[in-house]
Amino acid sequence: MSTTPRMRARLALDGLSVGDAFGQQFFYPGTLETATRDNLPPSPWNYTDDTEMAISVVQTLEQHGEIDQDSLAERFASRYAVNPYRSYGAGAQQLLRRINDGVSWQHESRAMFGGSGSYGNGAAMRVAPLGAWFADDVDATVRQARLSAEVTHTHAEGIAGAIAVALAAGWTTRRSMDSRKPSGSELLPWILSQLEPSEVRTRLEWASFYALDTWPFTVASQVGCGEQISAQDTVPFCLWMAAAFIDDYSEAMWITARIGGDIDTNCAIIGGIVAMNTGREGIPAEWMSARESLRW
Repeated sequence: MSTTPRMRARLALDGLSVGDAFGQQFFYPGTLETATRDNLPPSPWNYTDDTEMAISVVQTLEQHGEIDQDSLAERFASRYAVNPYRSYGAGAQQLLRRINDGVSWQHESRAMFGGSGSYGNGAAMRVAPLGAWFADDVDATVRQARLSAEVTHTHAEGIAGAIAVALAAGWTTRRSMDSRKPSGSELLPWILSQLEPSEVRTRLEWASFYALDTWPFTVASQVGCGEQISAQDTVPFCLWMAAAFIDDYSEAMWITARIGGDIDTNCAIIGGIVAMNTGREGIPAEWMSARESLRW
């Protein structure tokens, strides 16, 4: 695997975007009943706001070498204006429209949900490329993930979710280059050691109690799988899945899709992390071809 930040981020984006596009197909009528490994959903697989916003993260990193919040906010808003039909949530749509109207992102992000800020899973869904970019520096990963989240999610839980996913992507990147190949069972305890107290951390601790050969539906039933669209009920399950299927991108995606919840976002988060271990060759070529071309 390439050790350059740009190539690592692009790989995470491929894993994220293919997962996003694959997962999105399961919201269409008939897919859940008919799709199998030998009968994939028909292409093209369109991606959602998860990928749109992740592209903005990568572009900002490539331009500045770090998260410039003003630049990131401008990219989020301008990409939304070009194509608002990417399944953006209602809160995100309002925020991005306001930014395009000239209102400061700082004001709008903090004012969301009555002034509490958003604790949705949107900051977590797009951050794996950032974790891959800063994989060599854990402190920078935490700092930059926080900056990337604050543009749209100022609630502590939304920020915690983004930091946790970025840390996971960085750990998995380092694992891929480590001759010792640490077990996936080491991932969650390590992330817990880096996180400040939050509900995200508490639920991740619950998830860490389950052995990685546990039936994944059991874990989802206990910690959530994105049905509430919050960082708290999305990130812990996704990180457990990434640890359990760290060597098998395809299996991780199929099981995640069958479990349900916020399927496209779950697949995006897990895909962006697992791809950093499997490499691009671990993402099925047929899936890469089915995903619509990334619109840079």
